[in-house]
Amino acid sequence: MKVAVLGSGLMGKEVARDLVNSPNVNEIVLADVDISKAENVCKQLDSFKLRASYIDASNEDQLGHFMKGFDIIINALYLTFSEFVAKTAIKVGVNLVDLGCSNIENTLALDAEAKKAGITYISELGVAPGMINILSGYGAGKLDKVESIELAVGGIPIRPEPPFEYNQVFTMRGVFQEYTKPSLIIRDGKKQQVPSLSGVEKIYFERFGPLEAFYTPGTSTLSYTFPDVKYLGYKTIRYPGHAEKFRLLVDLNLTREDYEIELKGQKIKPCDVLLKVLEPIVDLRDKEDVVLARVRVGGVLNNHEAACEYEMVTTYDRENKVTAMARSTAYSISVVAQMIGSGLVDQTGVFAPEKIVPGDIYIKEMGKRGVVIKEKETGLQKAQMNY
Repeated sequence: MKVAVLGSGLMGKEVARDLVNSPNVNEIVLADVDISKAENVCKQLDSFKLRASYIDASNEDQLGHFMKGFDIIINALYLTFSEFVAKTAIKVGVNLVDLGCSNIENTLALDAEAKKAGITYISELGVAPGMINILSGYGAGKLDKVESIELAVGGIPIRPEPPFEYNQVFTMRGVFQEYTKPSLIIRDGKKQQVPSLSGVEKIYFERFGPLEAFYTPGTSTLSYTFPDVKYLGYKTIRYPGHAEKFRLLVDLNLTREDYEIELKGQKIKPCDVLLKVLEPIVDLRDKEDVVLARVRVGGVLNNHEAACEYEMVTTYDRENKVTAMARSTAYSISVVAQMIGSGLVDQTGVFAPEKIVPGDIYIKEMGKRGVVIKEKETGLQKAQMNY
C-alpha cells in the first residue's frame, strides 16, 4: 500500500509513525511546504519506507500531480485546506481521508462527484469527530431503533494545575471557538442550539473523577445521520470548575475573534491578548495528558430497551513522548485510511464515519495500538433471547 500524508505537524508525524509500523504499508511520503520539517520527522522515525517531499497544498496543479499514484491520501493539514484538498483528490481520482472539514454540508455535497471519480472520501476522522462517530454507528447497527446518542470526550492533564486545570493539546484559538459558538443538539426529537459551556454535569471514569462535562459543538455528521433520535448531545470533559471560569471570559467577549476595541489609538482584539497571556499557563510542554471518551447509544431491540456503551482512556506515551491526544487522533485516521487502502472499505462516494467504517474491526485495530475501547451492552442479550 502506498500512502501520502499531507502535513508533518504533530498529527502528521504520529500518522507517519503508525504507518511505518504497519506491515501492509510499504511506502509512505510525508509532504509539507516546510521540507526541512518533514525531513526531520523522517530522520526521527528512521524507516526505509518513509521519505519526505515538498508540497504547496494551495497550488492545485502541484497538489494534483503529487497525489497521483497513491492508494490513499491522509490530509493532516489545517481545516482551511480540507475542501480544496478534497476537490483536488476527486479531480485526480485518489482516495482521501482527513481529520476534519471546514463545512460539513459542502463536504457531503461532493458525494456525486466522488462517486463519478470512483473514489472513497471519509472526513472528520480524529477522536471527536471521528472515533465517537464510528462507535455511534457501530452501536446503532446493533439496535432496531436508535433513540439517544450521548457523547463525552476530553483531553486533560493527568496532573492539573490552576487556574484552569487544562493544558492545550491543539490550539487555544480552537478551544475559544468551541467555547464561544453555540452547540447543536437534538432534544425531545427537535434540533436546537444551546450555549456552549452549559449543561454542566458530573462524570466519572476509572481513575479519573469527579470531572465535569458540558455542551460544546461536536455532534458533527451525526445530526444528519440520525435526525430522528429523541436526544443527541456532545459534551467536553474537563476538571470541575473549568466551565464556570471560561464562561466569564466568554461573557466578557474575551474569546471572540470578531470583537475589537480601540486602545491608545490602536485597534486590538482582546482575544489575541488573552491567547498571549495564556501561552505559558496552558503550555503542555512535557506534561502528561489523558484522553477520555464515552459513547452511549440507547434504543430498542426486539421491543426491549437496550443500549451499547463504549469507553476509552488513553494516556501519554512515555517511551516515545507522544501525547494521548496525538496517539488517539492519529491512530484513528491511520486505521481507517488503511481500511480503504487495503480494499476493506471500498464503497465510492463521500461518507460520514458512522455510515461506513466497520466498528468491530476499528476497535480491534485501535486496541493493537494501545488505544483500548471497552464495550458494554445493556439489554441486548435479553432482547435476543426473547426474540
